[in-house]
Amino acid sequence: MQNPALNPAIQLIQTENGYAAYDSSTEKLHELNPTASVIVELCDGSRSVDEICAFLAPMLPEASAEGVQRWIEEGVAAGLLVPGGDSGNAHRELSFDELHKISRRLRHRNQEQLAYVCQQQATALAPDNADMWYDLGEMAEMIGRRDDARAAYEKYIELKPDDAEIRHLLVALRDEPPPPRVPDEALQQMYAEFSRTFETNLCKELGYKAPEQVRELLDPMLGDRGNLAVLDLGCGTGLAGVQFKPRASRLVGVDISPEMIELARARNLYDRLDVAEITGWLYLSQERFDLIVCCDCLIYFGDLRQVLVPAAALLCPKGLFAFTLERGDRYPHRLSDTGRYTHHIDHVRDVAAEAQLKVARLEEQFLRTEYGAPVTGLFVVLEK
Repeated sequence: MQNPALNPAIQLIQTENGYAAYDSSTEKLHELNPTASVIVELCDGSRSVDEICAFLAPMLPEASAEGVQRWIEEGVAAGLLVPGGDSGNAHRELSFDELHKISRRLRHRNQEQLAYVCQQQATALAPDNADMWYDLGEMAEMIGRRDDARAAYEKYIELKPDDAEIRHLLVALRDEPPPPRVPDEALQQMYAEFSRTFETNLCKELGYKAPEQVRELLDPMLGDRGNLAVLDLGCGTGLAGVQFKPRASRLVGVDISPEMIELARARNLYDRLDVAEITGWLYLSQERFDLIVCCDCLIYFGDLRQVLVPAAALLCPKGLFAFTLERGDRYPHRLSDTGRYTHHIDHVRDVAAEAQLKVARLEEQFLRTEYGAPVTGLFVVLEK
């Protein structure tokens, strides 16, 4: 065999145990152990296979000449190495932009650990780039490196102090006393960015079907009832409106995000859509409703009294209030590292009683995925 060299399409990424070799032409990833990493370093086109074996003999006595030769042959067959020539790539330092792009590709392929390593290296090469710190924080959070996520977001917020969403996230990561609810400016910023990909991301990628699940929970309770006055709190793009429009004589939607409201308006389902913070809207409203639905919105509130008490005042006799939460194990509620609140089931019961609402249904179901793991939700129906 001619002198082996690293395939020019291969980009080496340093890891704790050696290298990972990423083939940018096929997006194939080769994870190399320490011995293989040394062999790859020596395959620069200047040495024959025999010279590489002789070089390694005193360093790696456990690596026989036959084993090294066989590994090189397998490397050529796999496209990692090419026989002959100077690869011109084996020892080239990757730019932060190259590492960042590789990190994103690996993340989309669910190679989160290696994607994080790439992002670490990219960020180290561009410490004044706020986006690098943001992505590093997000990826650290994804793989459970809480302290590293906090440190990365703190660097990011030094460069972008006006980012309300990350300021809120740092409250959780620093274990600071949480606010009563997620700040309005954080939600508005979040959904201004999220609105364009909201349904694709939430429904298709995260498996979110809460509006359908809530409708299935309510159907046997509502029977053949129609002509209902329905309020959709935190209506978003109108996913719940699609489910409940057939029963509604009047359908009102409220959301804090003007971008989401415009997407809901495009469905042509609602009789009225208001851009407002929902607790303020509830306290000011003089309307009455037979049904209030609130899907994936109360996760932005701590104490549920903020919403349940004023919502109860707007319900007609025998009216129903159906909503979803993220189930929590800490009473009464907790601000999680995602920046959302989880709620204990006993808190739901306690607040419902204070609001003079009967717990008609309370079930635990799959809500959505979070970084590939299922999130358990509380699906609740309260009756006036």
